[in-house]
Order: sequence, then structure tokens, then C-alpha cells
Amino acid sequence: MIFRQITSKKYFFSVRFFSSILKDRYGFVASSIPIPQSCSPNSSEVNGNQKRKKNKEPYRPPSSLDMTGKKIIHSNLPFDFRFSYTESNPNVKPIGLREPKYSPFGPGRVDRAWTGVCAPAVDPVLKSVEGDVSNDAEKKLEEWRRRRKMIIGEILTPAERAFLIEKCQKNRTKRQVNLGRDGLTHNMLNDIHNNWKHSEAVRIKCLGVPTVDMKNVCNQLEEKTGGLIIHRHGGQIILFRGRHYNPKKRPVIPLMLWKPHEPVYPRLIRTVIDGLTIEETKETRRRGLAVPALTKLVPMVRDAFLTDELVRIDCKGLPTTDYKKIGVKLRELVPCILVTFQKEQVVVWRGKDYNSNAHIKSEHKSFSLVSKSDESTEKTLTDISAPYYSSYSHDQSSDTEDFEMDPRIEEQVNSPQCSSEECP
Repeated sequence: MIFRQITSKKYFFSVRFFSSILKDRYGFVASSIPIPQSCSPNSSEVNGNQKRKKNKEPYRPPSSLDMTGKKIIHSNLPFDFRFSYTESNPNVKPIGLREPKYSPFGPGRVDRAWTGVCAPAVDPVLKSVEGDVSNDAEKKLEEWRRRRKMIIGEILTPAERAFLIEKCQKNRTKRQVNLGRDGLTHNMLNDIHNNWKHSEAVRIKCLGVPTVDMKNVCNQLEEKTGGLIIHRHGGQIILFRGRHYNPKKRPVIPLMLWKPHEPVYPRLIRTVIDGLTIEETKETRRRGLAVPALTKLVPMVRDAFLTDELVRIDCKGLPTTDYKKIGVKLRELVPCILVTFQKEQVVVWRGKDYNSNAHIKSEHKSFSLVSKSDESTEKTLTDISAPYYSSYSHDQSSDTEDFEMDPRIEEQVNSPQCSSEECP
């Protein structure tokens, strides 16, 4: 005990001595020695238990799937909600699903049941979608068309139409909605209505596979958005919202939070083609891969079928999904039978019962319609028919141009060096 007191006194004296020297020479004051404070029992313990600091809960960002305190979205749109309205055919039924039926709108956000393919515009309580609600669906569609006709209003004069077209050109505005390989998607409807807040018309640029069938794209745009196409040149479309359009009364469009998985559909290429044996099918595929390739699709395929029974389209550089979609469109538009997709080629066969006279008559009929429309261009441009489709101009292009491929696809089809990253 005595030794401890002596050592502590010596230590205190040495610190005091050196601190005085530092102060005299350099004006430095040494810091005091920290003395640990005795812990008071009243502050550290309560009822014999030591207080523990509560851990702060980790921050959780707000989730878009959290529906607490939110109402279920109700939409009066009379059509079924699909991911794509131009690249999906409602008549083709899937044979299975790749994942469980999980709605891309999120759980409990929309009052429509997701079937794995679409969200039907019927009461999900009903057992049957077909037959029981056909009358209700027709009534809703008629009401939608009547309301659309009232919103569009009177016919645009040539001066008004020319003003809107000039206003939507690239040198006047940068606002544009891009329509890509997925076609007219559901969320694109919301983008079009957002553009209609600021201008009476919106420019839509179509690229990729949907340009093979531009008539379907135009029909779906007018039907799903409720607008009117007043101009089309190649893949560029100008969509008019209507004279009496009110952005505050726009339809409610629930957004898809992610792209749904595609269901399993029947195989496009069959092992044995109908009407042929196994050996004849193999021989047809072998000869099809040696046929000269085409670049423009439907018109040239129809012309090629007049002399040859097999046609090959070179799709090197395009993604697999793109040239398979091209094959599906050819099967519906020409029509023809798909033979093979090997070596990035699309080979189609005209079939045994091919009627070339039917295509010749249809070509003559379309040519006569185009010549008549050229004589009275201004009249047809401002005329609004019952389906509101004949009001937009073809701008020096015939009906067959609707089925031609986009020029960018033609360049990619012709160039074998095109990589998958450069393709649309």
C-alpha cells in the first residue's frame, strides 16, 4: 500500500515537472490524466438489471407491391389486358405455363384475375369466360366505340391535319413513342396518354418485327388507345387524340411491374409436314436451305411461290425470337407452311393446294383501290369511316407496303456480319 502511494507521487511529480518545462520553452500545456469515474448504481442498473440500448430497425424502402391502405385499381377498358397486343394472337391457346399464375401487375393491385396469358375484362367470379359474357363484352365494345367517336369529334380539315403533322415532325419536337420488337405493349398505352397531355398528336416510330404487319399495328393502336391515325409513312405513325379529349378523364391503365413469362405454345415446326412423309419432309428441308434468299417478305414470297414451291429468308444476325416471329407472321399473311429454322434461315413451303390465282386477283384489287385513292387523295384523307381506319394516308405507298419489312431489318438480313447486339 505504501509502495503504491510512493510510485503515484513520483509519477505525478514527473508529469508536473516535464509539463512546466514544456510550458516555459514552447508554451505547451499537458492534458490532465483521465481518471475513471466510479459507476453509480442508480444510473446503470434498474431493479438489478443493466439497461441495454435498443437496436434501431433497419431501413426498408417503400415497396410498390405493398397495398396497405391502397385501393384495388379498377379499369373500364373493355378489352383483355395483355403484355403485347400485336405480337400475341388470342386465337392460339397455350398448352402449358412456365411458372405459376403470378400477376405482372402485382398481388392484389387489379380487380382482374391473371390467367397466365392475359387479364380478362370479365368478372373473375364467373366460371366460363366464353359464352356467358359474350353479350356483356359486345355491349362494352359498342359503348367504347361510341365514346371514341364522340371524343374524336368532327372531321379534321386539310389545314388542321397538315398543321398537326408538321408539329409532330423531328425538327419540331423530340417527343416520340418507340414501338420495338415486342410490338404494342400494355404500358405503351399509358405512355401515349401521357404524351397526349402536352400535345394533340403523338409521333410513334415502329421498328423491328412489327413492321412486317403494319396494318395490324395501326388497327391495334386505334382500337386500344381510342385515337385516330392521321398520317403514316413507312414505320412512322402520327396518332391524333381527338377534338374533345380531356386528359383529366383519361382511362385508368394499371401498369405492369414486370414482363410476364411467355407460356408454352405448340411447336411451330412439326416433325412431319402435313401431306408429306418423313423422307419427303427431310428432302424438302434440305432443298429449302439451298434456295436463293429473299429480303422483302410478303410481296416477294407470294411472287416467288408462282414459280417455286420453296422460299428461304436469310435471317443471319437476328435473335432467335425475331426470326421465329417473322415466320409466324408469314404463316398468317401469305399463307404458307413453315419448314425449318435451321442455320438462322426461315424456309417456307407453299403447300400442295396452293392457289396462285387468288393472290393475283387480290393484287389487282389492291392496285385498283390504290389508283382510285390517288385520284381523290384529299377527300380520302379527311374522311372518317366506321372503323376509323381509312383516314390516315399511305403517303405514296400502296397497301402492299404495309407488309414489307422495315429497311433496318432488310439491311440486317442482307449483312451476315450483323451481331445480335446491333440488331433491334
